[in-house]
Amino acid sequence: MDKNWSEMNKDMQALLSKEATFRDGISKLLELRESLFEQVAQIINTFPEEAFYRMPFAGAEGYHSKTLAYSIWHIFRIEDIVAHEMITEDRQVLFAQGFDKSTHSPVITTGNELSGDDITAFSKQLDVKELYRYALEVKQSSDQILQQLKYVDLKRRFGEEMIAKLQGTGCVSEDENANWLIPYWCEKDIRGLIKMPFSRHWIMHIEAMRRIKNRLCKTARKGVDPVAYCGLSCNHCFLGEWCGSCRTVYNTCSFATYSPDGICPNVKCCKEKGIDGCYECDSLESCEKGFYVPSNDGANAAKAQALYIRKHGKKEFLKVQDRLHQKYDFSMSPEILGQDYREGFRILEEN
Repeated sequence: MDKNWSEMNKDMQALLSKEATFRDGISKLLELRESLFEQVAQIINTFPEEAFYRMPFAGAEGYHSKTLAYSIWHIFRIEDIVAHEMITEDRQVLFAQGFDKSTHSPVITTGNELSGDDITAFSKQLDVKELYRYALEVKQSSDQILQQLKYVDLKRRFGEEMIAKLQGTGCVSEDENANWLIPYWCEKDIRGLIKMPFSRHWIMHIEAMRRIKNRLCKTARKGVDPVAYCGLSCNHCFLGEWCGSCRTVYNTCSFATYSPDGICPNVKCCKEKGIDGCYECDSLESCEKGFYVPSNDGANAAKAQALYIRKHGKKEFLKVQDRLHQKYDFSMSPEILGQDYREGFRILEEN
């Protein structure tokens, strides 16, 4: 389990256990959920359509054996059902906002009954953008419900009537891989439901999603030029494990992630100019686009590297990167090259 998420989850559970700290526990829970949901948003905003139905760990044991699309659907279907059918006893977001139609999902269940090729086929049918909208609406709705809870609510339990009600919705398959969910939920009080599915369930599946996307990125990078458009080395980047590079459709570099269209401004500019990278541009020294925006701590280090490539070429640049990483212990180039591109260029020249 991710160390930061694990610590936040542990702190949240401890805070919820006492009435005096209950409200702080809810705040910690919302903070954890926000951090987790950022992972979902980044995947949606930067990954190509094919990524959502591919199964790089098909046949494996564990949550990572699914697809990205299935994982998102599964997380938020379960939360939608539990939050609205059980806790508030009102209408699920799926039906209230028409996502049962707009997502193009062939099922309204949690998906537990699906496996193998059925998961792939299911994932291909989903409208990923609508799936994301559904996930966001469920999260926001649940966040409001959580904020309205009182400490005394944590001990509220559910009986046979709730079991019958959930069975009647058709939202949980009668398949043996799914029908255990209803008694599992109904044996818990609300505090137990906060543990699962409102927090730990997210962590398990989103960590699995990270494994899936990391494998997709690793596969995408095979045989691809390791020098990024801006001048960074993908082979030496701290993001290398989970980014497919800006020369593939699996780009999760920061400026791609935060760009509305999922395309880094440096990549877009180079493609419009028909050049291989920023190191071929006459405006490099004065450029403030994308990675070179002055507010970015890595702007001048990246620019220094692009200048080095301009003068010495990519092969020499990759060699000097190898030497720097052998000589110094660092994860990001500004730690060595500093905040002045001229000084950074001098350091590269001397190594």
